[in-house]
Amino acid sequence: MRALDVMWVGLGGGAGSLLRWWIGRIVGERYRGSFPLATFLINVSGAFVIGYLSVLFSVDWRDRYGTVLNAGVLTGILGGYTTFSSMQLDAAKLAGSGRGQLALGYLLLSVAAGLIAAALGAALARVQG
Repeated sequence: MRALDVMWVGLGGGAGSLLRWWIGRIVGERYRGSFPLATFLINVSGAFVIGYLSVLFSVDWRDRYGTVLNAGVLTGILGGYTTFSSMQLDAAKLAGSGRGQLALGYLLLSVAAGLIAAALGAALARVQG
């Protein structure tokens, strides 16, 4: 690990976090339902982009930190953009407010949609060659 790698991850993570905050704010201003739509959209779109770029960058899951693109974009930007912890907090808040079925559905849908989105992103990258 080099200092430059740390810098790219930090800068990318900051940019991804700002993007997540901005999208979450826009969705929150327009959507008033009980379903945690902003976190869901952020995580699913992030999974799609990670799937796409991991094929485009020829990333091996065992060594996805080694290049500037991997460190800055996949780990940094997309790691800062997507948010597993917010998904868990959303589910805990739903369950705590007596919406346990919605919480479970949200978690299951988030994981399934994320896996599908990542696979579709990877497939699109492969088709585009």
